[in-house]
Amino acid sequence: MAQYKGAASEGSRAMQLQKRRELQQQEVEFRKNKIKEDLKVDKMENKFAVHYDAVEAQLKSSTIGLVTLDEMRAKQDTVIKEREKRIAQRRAEKEQRKKEEMAAKRAQKELQKKQIRALSFLGDDEEENEDDEDDDGIKKEISSDDGNSSADEEVDSANEDSCDSTPGTSGRPPSKKKKIGKNPDVDTSFLPDREREEEENTLREKLRQEWVTAQEALKNEEMEVTYSYWDGSGHRRTLVISKGTSIYQFLQRCLESLRGEFGELRTVTADQLMYVKEDLILPHHYSFYDLIVTKARGKSGPLFAFHARDDIRMTSDASIEKEDSHAGKVLLRNWYERNKHIFPASRWEPYDPNKNYGKYTIFDGKSK
Repeated sequence: MAQYKGAASEGSRAMQLQKRRELQQQEVEFRKNKIKEDLKVDKMENKFAVHYDAVEAQLKSSTIGLVTLDEMRAKQDTVIKEREKRIAQRRAEKEQRKKEEMAAKRAQKELQKKQIRALSFLGDDEEENEDDEDDDGIKKEISSDDGNSSADEEVDSANEDSCDSTPGTSGRPPSKKKKIGKNPDVDTSFLPDREREEEENTLREKLRQEWVTAQEALKNEEMEVTYSYWDGSGHRRTLVISKGTSIYQFLQRCLESLRGEFGELRTVTADQLMYVKEDLILPHHYSFYDLIVTKARGKSGPLFAFHARDDIRMTSDASIEKEDSHAGKVLLRNWYERNKHIFPASRWEPYDPNKNYGKYTIFDGKSK
């Protein structure tokens, strides 16, 4: 056998596993031999012996030679009576054992009641009634297990004694149970209440459904977007879309309307186009609804306004920001790669929603 070469701990572990396998193999061999011995047949008559009768076996062992029919019957009756007597004795021992177990259970219950009696809120009458009920239950279990008439009589007598011990039979009026009620002056709003929680959950779900319905209606609203196809010079166009349209879907619509006029767009897909708004490159997975709801803004104007007028930097004071916005630029990605070192492409950068591009207000700060 090849020896294990490695750490000492691994070697001892391998030896333990090997010993364990050897013990398992020995146990399997022992079980196989035992099964063979059990299935082994010494005589032909044992091969067909499938039924065992204790009375018949005892008669065969006690009968020697030829006997008359009357002697055989008398001996058979004696054997049957002895067997029935042994069975009855075993049954009585079993019943006695059950009674002892019931008595032990009852003693254990009594001990538990004594231990918790100091912390109990029940009155003396209720405790006596509970003791009587426990006694009745134990005795009924004993009577169901025994199945004889003597046990039934004991149960009846125990029931009569418990009924006589109740205060109703002695002529005294039954004592009323003392209930501990709630204090109405205590504030319980902080406690868990299933009905209140269900009402709150129902209200939350109703408000959520109303909010979802309002947002879906807002997404389905149509708006006019002014954009400019940029190839070094601007070619302004307008397009009517819904507010829930994504940037990628918007670029597909723009490509469909521009392919007939510009030959370089005939073999281009929407993945090769870019949308630049307020000097920021907007990712394709954003939607116009996201920009409108978050009131996003870029370097030179708002990203949530898509109606473009004249260039606000040329028609008014650039230091006073207004509500006017610039037309978004739609351009080829390869054009941007070739000209990103030249103005205006040198100002463009990817949009980051966590970045603050400066304060933006629609009012004139100098007029105040």
